[in-house]
Amino acid sequence: MSELLKNIDARTRLAGTNKLEILLFTLGVDARTGRRETFGINVFKVREVMRTPAITAAPEMPDAVQGMVSLRGALVPVVDLGTYVGVGADAQREIMIVTEYNGHTQGFLVEGVDTILRLDWSHMRVPPEMLTARLGGLVTAVTELPDGRLVMMLDVERVLSETSRYDDDFLFRDIEPVPGGDAHVVYFADDSSVARKQIAQTLDAMNVRHVGAVNGRQAWDELRRIATHAEACGRKVSEFVSLILTDVEMPEMDGYMLTRQIKADRRFAGVPVIMHSSLSGMSNQQLGMSVGVDEYVPKFEPQRLSQTLARLLSVDNAGH
Repeated sequence: MSELLKNIDARTRLAGTNKLEILLFTLGVDARTGRRETFGINVFKVREVMRTPAITAAPEMPDAVQGMVSLRGALVPVVDLGTYVGVGADAQREIMIVTEYNGHTQGFLVEGVDTILRLDWSHMRVPPEMLTARLGGLVTAVTELPDGRLVMMLDVERVLSETSRYDDDFLFRDIEPVPGGDAHVVYFADDSSVARKQIAQTLDAMNVRHVGAVNGRQAWDELRRIATHAEACGRKVSEFVSLILTDVEMPEMDGYMLTRQIKADRRFAGVPVIMHSSLSGMSNQQLGMSVGVDEYVPKFEPQRLSQTLARLLSVDNAGH
């Protein structure tokens, strides 16, 4: 498995072509279906896969948080994904996937890992409402394997927000309204319900109007409609859209591809694009810049996001 996880930079280059690689894993048998479901996580975020080391429990932790382990001198929180999702109650989860989100490292306990699958984001579909309802919105995308199995991408950002302090209200306390903020409209795209909620809370605190989309394809379809309407009215798109904020990982069309489309369309001249991602590595930021992103802001930092938004929106005001 360690051989499969080498050369993260090479995998990063895949994203510019709307492709990704996902590590497949299982959590145990789902008592509701009697099946052992297959889940996936983006390889970008996986640092290593290992046998679970000794875990030190700590008091007053959420149910799914098993405790902490020491990895090369660093204390890493460990989340039992099966417990969190509510599947595989009797499964032995002796494998730990070590991940990095936004510069923070954590371990996820799983029953077993399968292989790494390379595919196009266009093959990742928004999950049907029935599946979303059954798993409480935990699945952000679904794809089908050649053998007929479905792979479900988990909203790991939601897992982290609910087992940490990513969504505490105090994060938004010091965000100030932007002068003339209600004259702006920010369009944002993110497949994580937690991330969309946090973006909306940030923009609400800034008194800036906003419209959200669940993936790049939905955002691009809406943005093209706006551009067509603006042309028909003889007006600039920037009069309808002040700024576009995009996640990187999204089903159907990722943030790199969305940015490419926007920057290649002359109608969006003067509309800045911010990439908002938990893929915080320098190589990911460089790729974002290479497709024309104007700014790169890590997720779960609403203060920093609000400062970047305020700065770019004030420039937009000056331009008008």
